[in-house]
Amino acid sequence: MAEQGRRLVMIAAIARRLAGLRHVAVGAASPIPAAASLLARALSDDSVTVSILGSAHHSSFTDGGRELFDCAAQGRLDAFFLSGAQIDATGAVNLLGLGDPMAPTRRFLGNFGAPYLASLVPNVILCRTDHGPETLVEKVDFVTAPGREGRRLVTDRCVFVVEEGRFRLETRHPGETLESLRAATGFNFEAKPDAGITEAPDNTMLSLLRGPVAQAMHEVYPAFAAELERG
Repeated sequence: MAEQGRRLVMIAAIARRLAGLRHVAVGAASPIPAAASLLARALSDDSVTVSILGSAHHSSFTDGGRELFDCAAQGRLDAFFLSGAQIDATGAVNLLGLGDPMAPTRRFLGNFGAPYLASLVPNVILCRTDHGPETLVEKVDFVTAPGREGRRLVTDRCVFVVEEGRFRLETRHPGETLESLRAATGFNFEAKPDAGITEAPDNTMLSLLRGPVAQAMHEVYPAFAAELERG
């Protein structure tokens, strides 16, 4: 599947899992979660509130991250998105560094706020656009945010869900097999008995993505919005 097709499948998979929620927030540098959240809003006739950090038009926050944290602490945030340098078999995320904990070979700056939000927001969806054994590992080098039962990971190859403390395959994207996924994943996993193929976006979703969703994304993600418009 071409890269754009994989992105569209990811967006549709995330949007379907946001159905029925009240308030979804999206952090920085997250075009796929932003598109999925705006799509979920469009499909809900605007009953889903979407707050995109850095946007003047798609956020009610006036104090940036601090107001986001307050919103989460008050129970007014239903979903948020995280990625990581590593994500492990339990759904734990590493945004701190790589290597020996006493002398890491590489450090990152994305740790701020993630442990707090991961402990308070009921639906934290993990995302990776480069599903591979270097990023999806058996155990993270540092635990920024621990795994949680029911947490989902949406990648460019499949959707995992934590069940009984470990990721299980929920759906595989078109063109993927169990064998191709096992070869691309750095941890062993079982498939749910009803695991099937991830649904591609239907015509209604595609129309919304190429129209109002792309228009809404031009403010923060103009290049990504232009790709959506081209289909």
